Amino acid sequence: QVQLVESGGGLVQAGGPLRLSCQASGRTFSSYVMGWFRQAPGKEREFVAAIRASAVKLYVDSVKGRFTLSRDNAKNTVYLQMNTLKPEDTAVYYCAATQNMYSSTWRSRGTYDYWGQGTQVTVSS
Repeated sequence: QVQLVESGGGLVQAGGPLRLSCQASGRTFSSYVMGWFRQAPGKEREFVAAIRASAVKLYVDSVKGRFTLSRDNAKNTVYLQMNTLKPEDTAVYYCAATQNMYSSTWRSRGTYDYWGQGTQVTVSS
């Protein structure tokens, strides 16, 4: 089993940066694709970004150029650096893990086998 714990959420003013972390347990972390989803009040949970090692990354269009995903396999940790935050980025952000290596599947919630509890990100005007 894989356990995921997100951290780094909080309150930030529009235009500011914030970095989220997701730490995973388990000895097979390096074999997992790590994804981030977010869910705003009254909205469906939506895909944000995913990474397979450091060579393959996928971002939703709304965060391209602002968010950067990276991972440190030795530390069992994935990071989501969020810059130029906007109020519409406000949501609960979830870390997720899957062993599905095909990027065409990463946008789907059903692809992921493990989920963290989420961390709240609030962007004020």
